[in-house]
Amino acid sequence: MQKIIKAAQRYELHGRKPGKRNGPLGSIALEILALFGNLVSFKTGRLDPSLDWIMSKLKRSRDAVVRALKALRDHGFLDWLRRFEPTPNEGRGPQVRQVSNAYCLFAPKRALALLGRWSGRPSLPDDDAAARADRKTIEVEHVASLDLGAFASFQCGDTPLGRALAQMGQALDLRESAKRTESQSTSYSYTLM
Repeated sequence: MQKIIKAAQRYELHGRKPGKRNGPLGSIALEILALFGNLVSFKTGRLDPSLDWIMSKLKRSRDAVVRALKALRDHGFLDWLRRFEPTPNEGRGPQVRQVSNAYCLFAPKRALALLGRWSGRPSLPDDDAAARADRKTIEVEHVASLDLGAFASFQCGDTPLGRALAQMGQALDLRESAKRTESQSTSYSYTLM
């Protein structure tokens, strides 16, 4: 959650034009993000404050809150689902009234990129791809040189399954070895006669 707020702050600073007070989001949008960051239930993911509640907590006008929510949505930091509930009113069509929206917070990639090294995983070194390819080649050559028992141990490790497969592989190797020895001895006996 803190990463989203920090990304929004950096995005706001980066997008602010010289001599202007606010950037693309505005200070009220940043206040709303901070409020939402403290309000979201991490257990359920629920985030559904009413517009009146947001206005009372931030002490801002309805118009200012609505514009800030729209700016957050337009720049990819927030989205919401309008929710309705049925009313007992009689009349044509479905009779519903709007209840509080369900909000969802996001961190757009362009904003995360502004965080630099704090955006998450560091970038891989330039020679990482070559090193991975070399390791893969060595591993493939090693696996190709293994007999069936060693191959089973290599794939499954020292587990009951790995040991059982290794024993089966050794038994198959012995059987194949015996067949090759048998076929060589029978071919020699035919040539001797």
